Amino acid sequence: MTQRVIGALLGVILLAAASPASAANKEHQQLMADLRMLQEQSQVLQNLIGTVTETLKAVNTRLDQQGETTRKAFADQKLVIDNLTNDVRVIRERLDDNNVRIGSLTQEVDSLRQSLQQMGSRPSVTGDAADPPSAGAASSSPAAAPGGQPNGGINVSPKQLFDSAMGDYYSGQYDLAIVGFSEYIRSFPKSDQADDAQVNICMAYLQDGKNDKAVEACDLAIRTYPTGDKIPDAYYRKGLALKNLRDLNGARDAWDHVVKAFPDSDAGRLAKQGLEQVKRPN
Repeated sequence: MTQRVIGALLGVILLAAASPASAANKEHQQLMADLRMLQEQSQVLQNLIGTVTETLKAVNTRLDQQGETTRKAFADQKLVIDNLTNDVRVIRERLDDNNVRIGSLTQEVDSLRQSLQQMGSRPSVTGDAADPPSAGAASSSPAAAPGGQPNGGINVSPKQLFDSAMGDYYSGQYDLAIVGFSEYIRSFPKSDQADDAQVNICMAYLQDGKNDKAVEACDLAIRTYPTGDKIPDAYYRKGLALKNLRDLNGARDAWDHVVKAFPDSDAGRLAKQGLEQVKRPN
């Protein structure tokens, strides 16, 4: 009987000890299951992060490619615009040169026409001594001076005197043109074309190959008419004469002054071309 009681008590004790162990084992299994779920979820999250990272890299690569394409397109457009700007500038310069040439040709044609009209209106002098002009006629009509200018421009308008000298210049009679322009300056020193006449004297000397006198005439124009509209031409023609005299330093100085003081004038553009031809040695 005692042994049975002791056995029953041992059984109860074993059952009581087995119940907590079984509960602890189930809790451990549940924790392990939760840990595995967390690990799986963490792995899924890492996979998602890796996918997002790769997507961002692809997007950044596309953005870089698009940015490079855009920069290249802008650079190409800028190059095209720059080329068009240069072309427009060249065309404008050529148009300006053509306008200057057309204006010069128009003046030349007008001067030649007026010169021909004046030559046609001049009375022809015959060698018939039996019919000399009367004293009254001689006193009433002006005598012809060199270059076809009557008595220093008496009874002749400034325009007629200037155009007659221009006609002599265009016809290659440079000595007569110089006389005519000098007479114009003497007769009409306050005229708006007085500086034109002085520069034209420089041009006539230059065309006639008298470069030293051309330099003197241009210097006289520069000193006498410092604010005249023909001063850029005076400096440019002076540079040409000095170049012909092999004074390259003087030519460069004259042209450099035109380029700096009158960069937008025709003389300034021509002087810039002249400077390219006589660059200073390095």
